[in-house]
Amino acid sequence: MSPVSATYLGIPGYVIFWVMFLVTMGLFLPRAYFLYRLMCLGKQENRFDRIGERFKNMLFVVIPQWCTLKSVTSKDLAGIGHALLFWGFSCFLVSYIVLIGISEGLGLHSYIRGGAFETGFLTVLDIAGIIVMLSMIWAAIRRYIVRPPRLEISLEAGFIMFMVFSLMVLHFCTESFGMAALGETHGLPPISSAIASYLVNAGVPKDTLMNVSYGAWWLHYAFILVFTIYIPRSKHLHVLASAPNVFFKSLDRKVVLEPIPLEALESEEPPELGVSKIQDLKWKDILDLYACAKCGRCHVSCPAQASGKTLSPREFLRHMKDHLLEAGPGLLTKGSNGSGEATPELEGKRLVGDVVTEDEIWACTTCGACQEVCPVNIEHIRKLLEMRQNLVLVHNQMPESAQLMLRNMQTRGNPWAGAQSLRLRGDWTNDVEVKVLGESDENPSTLLWVGCTGALIDRNVLATLSLVRILNAAGVDFCVLGEAESCCGDPARRAGYEFQFQISAEENIETFKNFNIKEIITSCPHCYNALKNEYPLYGAEFKVIHYTELFAELIKQGKLKLTNDVNTLIAYHDPCYLSRYNGVYQEPREIIDRIPKAKFKEMERSKTTTFCCGGGGGHMWIEEQHGTTKINHVRMDEVIETGADTIATSCPYCLQMLEEGIEQKGVKETLKAKDLVEVVEAAMKQS
Repeated sequence: MSPVSATYLGIPGYVIFWVMFLVTMGLFLPRAYFLYRLMCLGKQENRFDRIGERFKNMLFVVIPQWCTLKSVTSKDLAGIGHALLFWGFSCFLVSYIVLIGISEGLGLHSYIRGGAFETGFLTVLDIAGIIVMLSMIWAAIRRYIVRPPRLEISLEAGFIMFMVFSLMVLHFCTESFGMAALGETHGLPPISSAIASYLVNAGVPKDTLMNVSYGAWWLHYAFILVFTIYIPRSKHLHVLASAPNVFFKSLDRKVVLEPIPLEALESEEPPELGVSKIQDLKWKDILDLYACAKCGRCHVSCPAQASGKTLSPREFLRHMKDHLLEAGPGLLTKGSNGSGEATPELEGKRLVGDVVTEDEIWACTTCGACQEVCPVNIEHIRKLLEMRQNLVLVHNQMPESAQLMLRNMQTRGNPWAGAQSLRLRGDWTNDVEVKVLGESDENPSTLLWVGCTGALIDRNVLATLSLVRILNAAGVDFCVLGEAESCCGDPARRAGYEFQFQISAEENIETFKNFNIKEIITSCPHCYNALKNEYPLYGAEFKVIHYTELFAELIKQGKLKLTNDVNTLIAYHDPCYLSRYNGVYQEPREIIDRIPKAKFKEMERSKTTTFCCGGGGGHMWIEEQHGTTKINHVRMDEVIETGADTIATSCPYCLQMLEEGIEQKGVKETLKAKDLVEVVEAAMKQS
């Protein structure tokens, strides 16, 4: 006999079962539809391409729980507990469909109960139940006793843990008391059978055993329904939104910024550019708000937060979600005043100023650490950059240092000010043998893109000269643009001045086409990312390679021979835009490994979990918030801890920030910052 087939106070169990279910759906579905309508307030974008690849990616990330396991370290094992909880509770989710919905709700228990299938399934649930209970105990200890900095004390989290733990207890009560009532006290499932044996030996009457089993079953069912109603109204909405958010993640680019029509500013009524109000976000951005689990991984990984600035990616999302839920009902009704127009108060607050501060928006270095550690693929950076776009393009609001940088780009074609900006871009070519396009009859199809910093800043020019000498020695046929080269536009885009970026991109692409450029070698990861991942949206068709990728290949081919001893202990600082944005982190290590006598010390935060130097997102020129620690000083403390005498990197921004950190920390005598290309040249056999 099943709990649902019994009669309670004259009411059939099936009636109670379906009334409870319908009441639950009556509360769940309207809320789900409300959240869906809020998401539809966002602007449209196509995230339905490459469906097969998206399904494959979602299954690979969610089912094996790589989304949480990727963040496991010796200091933070929480990902293991979350994975065990997910796998265990997933078994129960299946049981709710099969053993409760189909077996009991549809009256098919006679076909499912009592056979080998039920025994096997309940055995799995016994094991899963213990795993879930242990996971909940571990989670409670971490949340309320030995709480790591990234977690917040939350009554809501405690309620969820209580509910999940209670579901497991009720499962064991239902099965063990029921088995004891039927005299099934041996064999499988193991835990329930052992409890049942104890109950029989204790002499508990059969009627009591069956009543407790039925009561536990109904309470278990009620808890499931309460859980269903509660989830879309709580911070644990991520339980429903996480898998879809992973499905709709960006497949190609770390940060998805779409072109803005250049004629927009010239129109009589220019559109609202960037993001000003909650409805200016894309629908995927709103789904991001639902998917956030407030786990705090982004909070503790953010270099702005780690250096005492106001930006916290977690709080940034929280504030926008709170605002969405507050303003959403009014926005959905559109505040009609009879004329079909929305009333001003329901148009929505300005996100920057009313919901988040300008300081938060400008503190971001766009390093991507938040997105890297996020288990559900939330895209924080696009939201921040599109808010910068609105501030700059519509309201003309930006830090003074950003204004100077953008003005230099417009007037001089590079972001630098001072004496270095007055030198000619091609001056460095006088000190080395190199082909300059337009100055010789030979026009190789491979271009070395030097970049503003590599061409204009004395310290970085030294690295550029080393790079050219190495390419020449390895027999690479390449050329440079010299005076014809201009900024790739990345600093302007990261500072919110999208039009300058697009002008730069279109002009550069035209130059590449005029000279029939097929391949571009870069030394700057920011140029590399722009040329490789962002220029294709403007018609670019060429291969882009960073010099570390090229060097690693040349070494394998025997074209680049490293034979000179370099007796040094090297630590390598991974540039964010090379490692995290583009997955280039193994090649630099392969190069270092081939340098004779060089020893390598891996930094604790490295590869895709590297810590930002502080120069990205326009912060080579935008001043950091006053009264806070400089980001590069935080990184320099980590460098010093390695005990290395050389800190190598492969980014001109990083090189400058590291050298400034060495200067400020007073370790110039014991620690040197070098571009990896300089270390390679020292190890290269000279002809």
